[in-house]
Amino acid sequence: MIWLSSSTIARLRDQLRARGDRPSLVLADAGTLAPEAADFLAATVEYGPLCEAMYLMMSADGKISGEERSVLKGALRTLSNESLASTHIEAMVDAAAKNVTLAGREKRLAEVAIQLRDDPERGEVAFVLAAAVAFADGAIADEENETLSALADKLGIDDQRAEALLDAVETDVAQRPQ
Repeated sequence: MIWLSSSTIARLRDQLRARGDRPSLVLADAGTLAPEAADFLAATVEYGPLCEAMYLMMSADGKISGEERSVLKGALRTLSNESLASTHIEAMVDAAAKNVTLAGREKRLAEVAIQLRDDPERGEVAFVLAAAVAFADGAIADEENETLSALADKLGIDDQRAEALLDAVETDVAQRPQ
């Protein structure tokens, strides 16, 4: 199983925080929204595109392994400082699956990239996390490699930067505890 150290994901989280807070979420009729629904909406705005990028990677080869799901869940928990409930993570994964079923992989990959492209730090975090998911089961399928390349391209991550990010993931994996 792939292992991204907690320090690596914490570094990614801190990188996101350092760029500033996300824009406020404004709800037209917040008085009628239950607190749980408001929490889920806020989580979806903040973590949904990252979750969907990882989902697109883990489903690229048509097989979703337990290792891939574990990497996705662990990454989201660490990024959120353990504040994301498992039910929220599962709901975001389910929404990503539904989006792919309804719109198709290519359209969803393009939409995720649009959501992340104007925020290069979040785009790079999504790319690194997608790579971690690709490495999760020990082998990168051709479809996963193609998805990772397409994600980098759509996010505006050039080949040199993509290689540097992938090298950092491989270094982290090589240092995992046995």
